[in-house]
Amino acid sequence: MLKRIHVKMLLEAEPAQRETAERVHGFFAQACPIYRSIHPQIAVTTELIFR
Repeated sequence: MLKRIHVKMLLEAEPAQRETAERVHGFFAQACPIYRSIHPQIAVTTELIFR
């Protein structure tokens, strides 16, 4: 049985766009139909990694 999913997002962006990316990362899951269909039955965590 699947209980948890951890997603690592690798983002290549200009340093000036970092604040915007972090803000969007904070709320994007609520707009994702896959996330909404599996949450809260499966715990989903995400991590944003900048290059």
